[in-house]
Amino acid sequence: MLDRLDQQPPDALLALIKLYDADPRPTKIDLGVGVYRTSDGATPVFGAIKAAEQRLVSEQPSKAYLGPEGDMGFVKALIPHVFGEAGDMGGRIDGMQTPGGTGGVRIAAGLAKKAGVAKVLMGTPSWPNHAQIFADLAMTVEGFDHRAEDGSANMDALRTALQNAGKGDAVLLHGCCHNPTGIDYTPAQWDEIVDLLVEREILPIVDLAYQGLGDGMEEDAYGLRKVVASVPEALIAYSCDKNFGLYRDRVGAFYALGKTADDTVRIMSNGCALARANWSMPPDHGAAAVGLILNDKAHTKQWLDELDSMRARIGEVRSQLAAAGKAGSVDLTPLGEQKGMFAMLPLDKDQIGALRTDHGVYMAGSGRINVAGLTSGNIGNFVKALEAVAG
Repeated sequence: MLDRLDQQPPDALLALIKLYDADPRPTKIDLGVGVYRTSDGATPVFGAIKAAEQRLVSEQPSKAYLGPEGDMGFVKALIPHVFGEAGDMGGRIDGMQTPGGTGGVRIAAGLAKKAGVAKVLMGTPSWPNHAQIFADLAMTVEGFDHRAEDGSANMDALRTALQNAGKGDAVLLHGCCHNPTGIDYTPAQWDEIVDLLVEREILPIVDLAYQGLGDGMEEDAYGLRKVVASVPEALIAYSCDKNFGLYRDRVGAFYALGKTADDTVRIMSNGCALARANWSMPPDHGAAAVGLILNDKAHTKQWLDELDSMRARIGEVRSQLAAAGKAGSVDLTPLGEQKGMFAMLPLDKDQIGALRTDHGVYMAGSGRINVAGLTSGNIGNFVKALEAVAG
């Protein structure tokens, strides 16, 4: 029977990693893999994580199962950082641990499917796995342009999509640091979006994967908190992989907002059933470390200081790119106003191939770059390479 399975194409990003690793040129630049890098190209373990892990070694009493909801101490400790004052909703918000933000998206999508959501609105381009998850659940996705021609968020397209949506449809929204474009909604735009969600009775699915890497922990949560304070129901996926540097430990959470506390209990019972069928129980090590950090003021301060440094470096790279102006036909100026680690460059596949072959610059075939892969030592070479292929 397994002969019936079709050969699937290799993962493009994994193939890009292999090509980069095999390139002997010392000047090669990796802008493909979506992990934070320091100015010397490293992806270090946070000092706060190291301290928490040392405490786990000496203090953790057991490795016994925690259940499909995972480490609820971790889940509860995140709530004030994610939701702020909006987290105090009389029991209307509850959550569970998931394997990375991807697990949170999977639970959100699965719950929407079980609840009878017929269609999911999604700005494009988006993180590729969003569409894959919805497709795997046989859910209909209707795309709208996320980017306007001037490089800002395309509010006209979003307005039209929401106004044409049916009652009970859902919309996927990036909470901050949009992947892959780096184009976020302003607070005023979030206010308008929320009004449309309420008016049209659309279910929001918010993916908050990069909190703290845009403008700050509080600023980056504005959209999510506005949604939660205004709509009757919402599904939220959260990732700690980026803002705690826990990529391989896969640390995430799913939260639900119900109309009442009793509704939330029912929603979470379905979430736990989905988790049980998908991964049974999530891995605890990374979540336990995050929980220790968030329940210790000194550890929390250390983590936030490290996160501030990450955000400052990303902002510095964006400022340098914006200051370079045009590199051939590519205008880098908008990158200074965008947020987070990612940006999209208007390059075709031949230009992207020439960057890789002739200049050792590795980036996704979509034109997405990880700006954290650039440093003061290689950014000049990158701009020159762009000028050469896009002149």
